[in-house]
Amino acid sequence: MDSPVRRTSAIAPSAKNPQARPRRQAAAPLPANSATTTQPPAEEPARRPRGRPRKTAEELDDGNRRRKLMDSAAKLFLTQGFAATSTRDIAAAVGMHSGSPFYHFESKSALLFAVMNEGMTTAVQSQQQALDALAKGNSKATARERLRVLIRHHFEVLLGPHSGFIPVMLYEWRSLTPAQRKSIARVKDTYEAAWMPTLEALARQKTLQAEPGVARLFIFGALNWAVQWFSPKKGKSLDALTDEALALFIRT
Repeated sequence: MDSPVRRTSAIAPSAKNPQARPRRQAAAPLPANSATTTQPPAEEPARRPRGRPRKTAEELDDGNRRRKLMDSAAKLFLTQGFAATSTRDIAAAVGMHSGSPFYHFESKSALLFAVMNEGMTTAVQSQQQALDALAKGNSKATARERLRVLIRHHFEVLLGPHSGFIPVMLYEWRSLTPAQRKSIARVKDTYEAAWMPTLEALARQKTLQAEPGVARLFIFGALNWAVQWFSPKKGKSLDALTDEALALFIRT
């Protein structure tokens, strides 16, 4: 910023010169049409745009890299196991330097937790979307139809194209810290709790093969075990698998 112009102040006559200087006559006022120097109006500060600022290309790329790290880690944890998978393996799978994963995750354990937490959180959201879609298409959907949607969705989570997250949780639960397990358990409970109204409705109809709470445990135990033996190469679709599971759990 430019320094302000100093104003000259009146100086008293010097003591060495007793003769006082004559006073200057007051300057005549300028005519109305004379040019005068005016200060330009101060510019208003630019207003900050409302809403969340857009992410830069670099920030978007960081998000994509984080996602790629999680996807690759999920596959490696599933095929090699958590203990046998190194951060070097994970970095190589996405074309990064060996230390690059630590830019996004502070440790391999933190990456494992992120894989499981992301998987469960996404499963909770997609499960609710599946139930909402059923209700929107059929407002009078039966409890049996709701259970079919829940089973089919769970098979998609376990065996579908993005199935790496939940199976890792099944195999590597003990690799989490106690605090991490507690956090994941809260999301898992939310996911399973959505089944209870349907199971209770089936129990009231006398079509459920067990008490709702016990039935939920049996159902998840049976469905989750499918990751051990199911193979799409054998020709059975997830829809056909869903129908057979439904017939196993409820009476027709």
